[in-house]
Amino acid sequence: MAENMHNLWMGIGVAAQPYNFLVAMIGLSLGVIVGVLPGLGGANGVAILIPLTVAMDPISGIILLASIYWGSLYGGSITSILFNIPGEPWSVAATFDGYPMAHKGEPGRALVLSFVSHFFGAVLGVIMLSFFAPIISEFALRFGPAEIFSVMMLTFSAFVGLGGKDAVKTCVSIFVGFLLSCVGMDTVTGALRLTYGSIDLMGGFNFIVAVIGLFGLGEIFLTVEEGLKIEGKAGRITLKDVKDGIIEVFVNWRSLLLGCLVGCWMGLKPGGATPASFMAYGFAKQGAKDKDSFGKGAPQGIVAPEAAAHGAGTSAALPMITLGIPGSPTMAVIMGGLMIFGLVPGPMLFKENADFVWGFIGSCWIGNTLGLLIVMAFAPFFAAILKVRFAIIMPIIVYVCAIGAYAVNNRLIDIYYMIIFGVLGYLFKKLDYPLAPMVLALVLGDMAESALRQALLISGGSALVLIKPPIALPIMIAAAIIFFWPSISEFLKKRKQKSSVGPG
Repeated sequence: MAENMHNLWMGIGVAAQPYNFLVAMIGLSLGVIVGVLPGLGGANGVAILIPLTVAMDPISGIILLASIYWGSLYGGSITSILFNIPGEPWSVAATFDGYPMAHKGEPGRALVLSFVSHFFGAVLGVIMLSFFAPIISEFALRFGPAEIFSVMMLTFSAFVGLGGKDAVKTCVSIFVGFLLSCVGMDTVTGALRLTYGSIDLMGGFNFIVAVIGLFGLGEIFLTVEEGLKIEGKAGRITLKDVKDGIIEVFVNWRSLLLGCLVGCWMGLKPGGATPASFMAYGFAKQGAKDKDSFGKGAPQGIVAPEAAAHGAGTSAALPMITLGIPGSPTMAVIMGGLMIFGLVPGPMLFKENADFVWGFIGSCWIGNTLGLLIVMAFAPFFAAILKVRFAIIMPIIVYVCAIGAYAVNNRLIDIYYMIIFGVLGYLFKKLDYPLAPMVLALVLGDMAESALRQALLISGGSALVLIKPPIALPIMIAAAIIFFWPSISEFLKKRKQKSSVGPG
């Protein structure tokens, strides 16, 4: 514990250096704008801006990317409360009571409740990251190729069994991601795969180009098709709003604690922020004395889902840093950014790059605190962005996407790849196929293949090594259970209904 506290202070010191502090402020401001703009989202914003970090020091680069994420978590609530337009998927629940409260003439109070709840959710998430990450990473140091492969299978199984989407569609998304990761030269044999004689495809698809297209352009295409009509309330926050809002959060401490706990638990599984916010809202409503007030501006209906959303978003960094398993689409994109710096998320990061890991954890403390102050002070300014016509904002975003794709390798063809991936992302969203599993497979495809090959080489070709006790076997069993969990839960549900009906 003492060593962890020492390392945490060291990390905060790294993150508090003037340059890194400035980077965090810029990232948070960009992130709030990303969160405010409907349809853009944290994953899209991080993907579009990854090229900015290529020339940066790794710790400064990860602070920028993480700060964009923290800012987007705060920013998504601004549009939900003031305009009834969720800036992020997880901020949908904030519209249920946030907008009615703003509509009644209390937008400042609603915003303060949201921001302070976000902050406390973040605090619990960062506490988990600070004190549990070293323990998990120490255990993970015992992993060999077979254990690493089993963990990756657990990751993909979690997306299928716990992702909340159609399991078949999730499997298709993962398969497409694996297929795309195979394009290029085989690192083991040197053979060309799926290049079809094209020299440009020998190097495969760059991860940054792919995610800029899938997330950035894909959302732009969808938003252009759907159109936007924006009407809302002014969002000025007074000192009285701040004082009364903070007091009200503590008055509703049960809803706050509930949201924090639900969020941090759900953040450990893929896509946890959105279901966490809805789950916390449902629990808060069920436990409230005045259930009829929900949907009409109940403070508990803001506190619980907002704390859950930020708690889930922050705690999603725990499995990403320790095991290389991103707990959210945005963390999957950030993980790809780490790999660009030559850093492979996992237990060895704590041994080989302790300054980097603890600098990142320290930046989580500073970034989330600074983010609270920024949105409190400048919420009206960020909300005013929505007054700019989308027809003006859209070309700027597309231009930034194109610059980002070109800047990766200074190749014009990467812009064409970006457009192709944009169309693919648009089609996936129209057909309701999840993008996060595809991105995950694109990031982890080569690593999973390498781990599998190494395990089979070590065992002389025996597949039994993949279920070798004491570590690989329980992980693979857990992966199988989670993969088939929708079928298992359905079977148990039918069995319970049958037993409750009885033989008669």
